[in-house]
Amino acid sequence: MEFKFEKLIIWQKAMEFGESINKLSWQFPKDEMYNLTSQIRRAMDSIALNISEGAIGQTNPEFKKFIGYSIRSLAEVVTCLHKAKRREYISEEEFQKHYEFAFNLMNMMVAFKEKIR
Repeated sequence: MEFKFEKLIIWQKAMEFGESINKLSWQFPKDEMYNLTSQIRRAMDSIALNISEGAIGQTNPEFKKFIGYSIRSLAEVVTCLHKAKRREYISEEEFQKHYEFAFNLMNMMVAFKEKIR
């Protein structure tokens, strides 16, 4: 038995990305705990949370709205990745790996949103 949102590839990918970002954020300096670290974790968690919330008992326009929130949260994560790279908390290689995943997830989410009627 499973919830219908658990079958969504975008939810599965958001969950996978969330764990990867969480692990990455442990590299940030301790003085960023209440700033960039907290922000990237909250934004990352918001992606999967909004997908699941939108999928449960919502009308299609409401579901599209929640997917939109997820897309915005993903854009926020990408901005946090840029900040982490500029502050030299993560390597160029780590940035590229997560940036590419985010880019692909964004494309999937936008396509999914466009297919909701």
